[in-house]
Amino acid sequence: MSEVTAWLLLALALAVVLGLAGYAWTLWREVRRRQAFREEEVRRANDNCLESLDMIARAMLAEQVDLTEGSLRCKVLLEIIDPALLERSIFQPFDQVHQRTAHLHTHSARQSLTPRERLEEDRQRLEVEDDLRDSILAAADGVIDFKRRWPASLH
Repeated sequence: MSEVTAWLLLALALAVVLGLAGYAWTLWREVRRRQAFREEEVRRANDNCLESLDMIARAMLAEQVDLTEGSLRCKVLLEIIDPALLERSIFQPFDQVHQRTAHLHTHSARQSLTPRERLEEDRQRLEVEDDLRDSILAAADGVIDFKRRWPASLH
């Protein structure tokens, strides 16, 4: 192998390494950009959920929304933020309401029930609300406290 060929191969190898390094740098920047976008999206979603939780909890405490409806909505929003939140004792009433009312019809399925069946389901909902009223209202207070202390309250 001549000296010229060796220098050409070295230059070619150097060009390939520099090209790969540039490509790696570009990929690294794209990963960082996507990660920042994802983090911002999660932050916005959490902020929206927290605002909704606060409004629903305050409406529940002011008796402007059914406790069953409010509990189910709070459960879903807490699950969006972090499913482990429902394991906290303060938020367990939301899950209890869900478990005890999951068999009841909603929306168009409810409309297809006879008036007697709807009345029976309403009676069951009211029974759940009566049984869990104090713990549901305490959970609503817990939601307001959770939002006030966010993000420290997440951990």
